[in-house]
Amino acid sequence: ILIIGDSCEDVWSYGQCDRICPDGPVPVFVPLYEKQNKGMAGNVYNNIKSIIKNLKVDVNIEFMTNTEIVIKNRFVEEKSNHLIMRLDTGENVVTEFNMNQLNTSLYDMIVISDYDKGFLTRKCIQSICESHDTVVIDTKKPIDSFCKSAKFIKINHHEYDNSRLHLSKLLSNTDFEDNLIVTLGSNGCKFQNNIYEVEKVEVKDTVGAGDTFLAGFAVNFLLYNDIDTAINYANNCATKVVQMRGVNII
Repeated sequence: ILIIGDSCEDVWSYGQCDRICPDGPVPVFVPLYEKQNKGMAGNVYNNIKSIIKNLKVDVNIEFMTNTEIVIKNRFVEEKSNHLIMRLDTGENVVTEFNMNQLNTSLYDMIVISDYDKGFLTRKCIQSICESHDTVVIDTKKPIDSFCKSAKFIKINHHEYDNSRLHLSKLLSNTDFEDNLIVTLGSNGCKFQNNIYEVEKVEVKDTVGAGDTFLAGFAVNFLLYNDIDTAINYANNCATKVVQMRGVNII
């Protein structure tokens, strides 16, 4: 499996907020401890690596991502688990991926995790999708013809709503509509008008759950080539991580 996409450092700063700043109507944040791990495509990669290890299957993985350091720092009130603010740095300097580095014939599956930070252009994604039979893509770009050749396209329901103007031009293409997987949060996900429900659990954090879903789906589909099994497995993986604080590995 090749995982390709833009990645970052996810930093979670947990602290306490016991008073309001006298200089303005904002809480005073006193840091207590931090959690840090790879985010975006890096989270997909780490989840795939962990799933392969847990399943004890012989699957080789490769990861292509930006070399620039992008940081997403979230400040969270520890007792309530309330997000105070998020500080992003470095995402404006991400260098575009050089397609000359890529030989798609080396892989049985390509997983694209595109967070639209500049690493992967529409032209690049389209080229990858058209050059390989099994591309699974999760993109933050509005869906358009650049990814219609993908084997599966995974987006969440907010991204689906944002893409409707683009989708209306493409949904007449049966192959495109049939390959669209829309995650629905606590309601599971939708594929070809079928709803795949999930267990109702206490949700502590949804950040990174889509990455875990993508990872679980990709590995399971590669191993068993069954869409229903892959979606149910992906749902179960995502359900486990939303019960933990921060971004976590399955």
